[in-house]
Amino acid sequence: MIRVVLPFHLKNLARVDGEVLLDPAEPTIRATLDALEVKHPALRGTIRDHGTLKRRPFIRFFVCKEDWSLEPADKMLPEEITSGKEPLLVVGAMAGG
Repeated sequence: MIRVVLPFHLKNLARVDGEVLLDPAEPTIRATLDALEVKHPALRGTIRDHGTLKRRPFIRFFVCKEDWSLEPADKMLPEEITSGKEPLLVVGAMAGG
């Protein structure tokens, strides 16, 4: 099981408390997000663009305290994530001046 931590506004949209537990087809960010959108359809288009499935500009992914936002979506997640020891963090980035 992969543990996914969502930002507050996406938790509200998905109507979840705490972490989301997922069992994706493959241990990748793409497959994990696919599983997340199947389990919580309200999140479709919020993390990734509907058409291209590319990450939205103000969403970041953190894997074992490293920014994986620019990594290929099909890159295999490390064992710490796939075992549930560490969560996959979906973070809403902040902008402004």
